[in-house]
Formats: sequence, structure tokens, C-alpha cells
Amino acid sequence: AVLAMTQEIAAIYARQGIQLDRATLGNWTGRACFHLKPIADHMCAHLSAADRLFMDETTAPVLDPGRGQTKKGFFWAIAADDRGYGGTGPPVVLFRYAPGRSGEYAERFLEGFRGRFLQCDGYDGYNRLTRLERPQGSWVLVHCWSHLRRRFVKLVRNTKSPIAEAAVRQIATLYAVEATVRGTSPQVRLAARQKHSAPIIDALKPWFEKQLSMISSGSRLAEDIRYGLAHWVGLTRFLDDGRLELDTNPVENAIRPICLTRKNVLFAGHEIGAENWAQLSSIVATCRLNDINPVAYLAETLTAIINGHPQSKIDDLMPWRFRKTSSPIP
Repeated sequence: AVLAMTQEIAAIYARQGIQLDRATLGNWTGRACFHLKPIADHMCAHLSAADRLFMDETTAPVLDPGRGQTKKGFFWAIAADDRGYGGTGPPVVLFRYAPGRSGEYAERFLEGFRGRFLQCDGYDGYNRLTRLERPQGSWVLVHCWSHLRRRFVKLVRNTKSPIAEAAVRQIATLYAVEATVRGTSPQVRLAARQKHSAPIIDALKPWFEKQLSMISSGSRLAEDIRYGLAHWVGLTRFLDDGRLELDTNPVENAIRPICLTRKNVLFAGHEIGAENWAQLSSIVATCRLNDINPVAYLAETLTAIINGHPQSKIDDLMPWRFRKTSSPIP
């Protein structure tokens, strides 16, 4: 499935005196993914019931047959993580492969989901979700303060801009409030935000507008301020609901290992391989979110499935239901 990964695994076995062809390893991976598909499908069903989701995407290079080159695909990550407001539901992340980044894929992957709030970055592809007609209403986008902050941090590093530095400091005060209530109930978080964060927000918007009026409209600083103002409604929705987060860090943290793996494996051999890669990544990442050893989980779960574990009891095989005496992989 993933050519460079199987090549490396084959080399590792060869050093131990075991000769395994890459095609054999790829076939084994494909068979494992076939048996694990009910697990991924049930994880998706679990996510579909969440009222608030995180979503992000990252590139997934895939070999383009006949050209001898790779083409750019994308892994779309959908996550639920309620630990920030003391929720008891298990954290889950699901990766889906798509050949592009168009918002139509976000719409397709969220079809049938019953959630209302989607925490995402400012990519305009998500805007189509706000126009969908659904029984529960269109998706409400909650934008990410971390993405805005990074813009100003980059400016401070590159230009030493005092305005950008001041923006970073003011955004930091919002995070300082959040640090005092992380893990508490939505009611406690909302009360703290209304008391401490709302005045910061009320002062920050006119400050941005004032700075914008005094600097060159074509500057990078002006562009970054306009980005913040253009997404202001989504950036400030956290003031009205204690379940919402300031940023999309939960899904970004889940994506980070994918980015590291991508550097090591180079590319997927074909789109089916990319889909298998996404499925396995979903299971491994969800194990990690739940402090479960992925290797132990996969070994025991595949054994249970092969031995005829009933589909009616698939919930018993979810990563968050798995407990192992061996310590989790950090």
C-alpha cells in the first residue's frame, strides 16, 4: 500500500535474515485493513453523533500511475475531543482520503453527521457547509485563534513589528483565561469567558481596526489583520458556548504524526493504499488519544475479529474500550 514504508520494513526484516517481498507486506496490510474496516466504520458512526467536531486537512502524496510521479491528495481529519470541558466521551479522530481539497469533500465526509458546530481554520472551502439545508440546521463554523496568532508570531520573527507583537500579547491573555478553566464544566468556562475574555475581545476588535487604518493596506500586517476581522464572528463564538475551544489544536495534534509519517514513507502507491493509510492512521491515532498501546490493540483486535467476534458487539472492540497491562506508547 505505502511503497516506501513496505520497502523499509522489508529491509528491517532482511537485516534479521528474513526475506519478505514488498508486495507480500502490502498484501498483508490490505488484508488487515479489510478486517479492520468495521472498526473504522463504527468510529465514524460514533463521531456522527457528536454535537461539536474539529476538522482539518493535510497533504497525502500518492503515486500517479504512468507518469512516474506523485500527485497531491489530502487526508481530511474529523475529530471529537470533549476533555477540554470535562466531557466523558472518548476522544476520536477519523482520517479520510480525498484526491483534492475542495470543500465538497468536507461536505461529503460529514454527510449524515448530526453535529452543529465545526471547529476549523479559515479555509474558505468550509464555507459551503454553512449553506447546507439539514434538519438540525447548517453547520456553524468556529474559527481558530491559534491560526491567527501564528500569523502575528511570524511577523514578529521576520519584521519585529511592534503591532504584531502587541497582537500576540493580547491573544495570549485569552489563552491565559482558558488555562484557568481547562477541564471544568461548560458553565464554569462560559462564566469565566464572559467575565474575563469578553472585555478583551471587545477592546481587541476596535484596536485591530485602528491599526489597520494607520498602516499600508498592501502590507502583510494589514493582510493578517484583515484575516482576523474577516473571521471575527467565528473567532468569537467561544464566548457563547462553554463547550467550544479557542482553537483547532485537538485535531492538529492528531494530524501531526501523519505529517511525520509522510516524511518517512514518501508516498502511497495508489489511492486504495492511501485509503488504507488513512484507516490505519485513524485507529492508531485514536488509540494514542485514549492512552492505548496501538500495537497491542491491533494484535488483540485482529485476533478477535479473525476468531469470529460478532458484529453486534463491535462496540466492545473500540479503542477506548480496550485495556492492556502493557504501558501505552507515548
